[in-house]
Amino acid sequence: MSTEQPLVFVVDDDASARDGIEDLLQSAGLSVMSFGSAQEFLKASRPDAPGCIVLDVRLPGTSGLEFQKVLIETGVPLPVIFITGHGDIPMSVMAMKSGAIEFLTKPLREQSLLDAVHVGIEGDRLRRQESKYVSELQQRFELLTPREREIYALVITGRPNKQIAAQLELSEMTVKVHRSQITKKMRATSIVDLVRMADRLGYSARIARCKPKH
Repeated sequence: MSTEQPLVFVVDDDASARDGIEDLLQSAGLSVMSFGSAQEFLKASRPDAPGCIVLDVRLPGTSGLEFQKVLIETGVPLPVIFITGHGDIPMSVMAMKSGAIEFLTKPLREQSLLDAVHVGIEGDRLRRQESKYVSELQQRFELLTPREREIYALVITGRPNKQIAAQLELSEMTVKVHRSQITKKMRATSIVDLVRMADRLGYSARIARCKPKH
């Protein structure tokens, strides 16, 4: 079940630090779920909501950096904010290269943490919106017939109807009808829309390869 109420996950084995972060985030009006280890997080049932993870680097068992890799491998795309009392430059560089949005040292500056959390939540919200839109585009694309996809591939290259008709050995009127159906099914308002949609789907290059050979 999806909800738009953002949620912050705090993963830290230090109970007092965990409680302090939870209190701070809740005082800013944010919902929080806390865990003492990576394993606890992975076993928990988590709401489908925009959010981020505040993650301690040094955890018992699976470390924060190892956990970050597990999140990536298991398809959990939540933004990660690392916190540590023993951070060093190589560690922070490694974390940021792996996609962390911030690396904060303890004792935490409250505003720095809140700023990072808001950036993470907004980034995740945008990612979710993009994912939903691309999923909708994919559903529209799948409504196209093989012939419509073939014509779509040529339309987005800027070819006029007459040239498409000649290449596919169709009448120009037939191409116009198919093109109208493509526009309708994709819910596009212009050729620019169709090109952008193909790009968002990652189909521009793939569709182009489907052009008939002569």
